[in-house]
Amino acid sequence: MSEPVLTTLTRTQGANEALKNGSVSPAGFSLLFTEIPVLVHGFRRMVRNLEFDVSEMALTTYLTAREHGVAFTALPIFLVRGFHHGAIRYNTRSSIREPKDLEGRRVGVNRGYTVTTGVWARGILAAQYGVDLDRVTWVLSGDEHVETYVPPANVVPAPPGTHLRDMLIRGELDAVIGVDVDHPDVAPLISEPDDAAAESLRDHAFYPINHLVVVKDEVLQRYPDVAPALIDAFTEAKQQYVTRLRDGEITSDADRMYARVLEITGTDPLPYGLEANRAMLEQLIDFALAQRILTKPVDIDEVFTG
Repeated sequence: MSEPVLTTLTRTQGANEALKNGSVSPAGFSLLFTEIPVLVHGFRRMVRNLEFDVSEMALTTYLTAREHGVAFTALPIFLVRGFHHGAIRYNTRSSIREPKDLEGRRVGVNRGYTVTTGVWARGILAAQYGVDLDRVTWVLSGDEHVETYVPPANVVPAPPGTHLRDMLIRGELDAVIGVDVDHPDVAPLISEPDDAAAESLRDHAFYPINHLVVVKDEVLQRYPDVAPALIDAFTEAKQQYVTRLRDGEITSDADRMYARVLEITGTDPLPYGLEANRAMLEQLIDFALAQRILTKPVDIDEVFTG
């Protein structure tokens, strides 16, 4: 009997390279990969249409989708992590001098309010710099993957036909989150953001999770052994990547970031499993509740399987 084929969306990266090239595969299953140039477009297709059996997914998008009844469940495979201190950029010609000055201002957010980078960045502003997020007007460049989610009243769309980058340079926005802007009047709001991120990691084990892996509930019900098979395969592929990092094989910015985490912590820079990640998952949930993305607490053990 031939193995079941699982349609799968995941961007090629160090931690899954062995899966993508076929040198590692889940026992008893075959993965048929779909390549989508802009990964977030795939997230939207998964959230709205359950288009794939297995999909990489942004963490906050997953939690929001679950609250709104989307029938998929996460595996404790955390493919992408990152530091977001540098995601907040401001116009140096404004009167802003520190994060607290964002109160009463307009801050652009790339794409939707539930985008995970934005949630982490706003959480950093509130928890580490004392910013009252309710006193900021958040200006979005796009809509939400989860169509039924309605953001709070201090979240507004950018005018049609405008771009957050240009609005920041013209002074129509005071800062942006998650927008690449190469301009002499634009700088990181948090000075030396890489050092600030490293300090948060060293002193507080603050190491944000961006992406995980979800499986359609119908697939989980049809194949009871699919979750452990996928976890084992993704873990094996990731372990090969970590070995390459330890051996100094650094070819991308992501490699450099994970290598720095490895240097600071001395441990696996991409730990999988719930217990190793419970504290950061709880932190993200707390941020999402405070930002009125989630309306009720989440039992982590109920939204993961495997």
